[in-house]
Amino acid sequence: MKFKLAHTNFNVMDLERSIAFYEQALGLKVVRRKKADDGHFELAFLSDEEGRYQLELTWLRDRTEPYDLGDNETHVCFHTDDYDAAHALHAEMGCICFENEAMGLYFIHDPDDYWLEIVPQR
Repeated sequence: MKFKLAHTNFNVMDLERSIAFYEQALGLKVVRRKKADDGHFELAFLSDEEGRYQLELTWLRDRTEPYDLGDNETHVCFHTDDYDAAHALHAEMGCICFENEAMGLYFIHDPDDYWLEIVPQR
């Protein structure tokens, strides 16, 4: 029996705003969308150019309060082939929320405050 990772889900308050963030900050692209017939939810699946793994963004029509992310100890990590350029972009966007220079990594946060770790490609 084999398993492969398929996707990670983040629930978001504003789907289009979140898609725009992930496109700008991480170069992800929407590869698939699904909308409920009655409009009570919409899903957007984003992926990088390799397409092996997806980030699912879920918007729920009736949700009015921001999601409780607890202490935000859960995160998704991204490798980058140009750490300095990525850091400059994220600094310009104002989305760096934590940095550990000694470990050579930093975190950005999306519009819903999900944390995303950025590390150099190894």
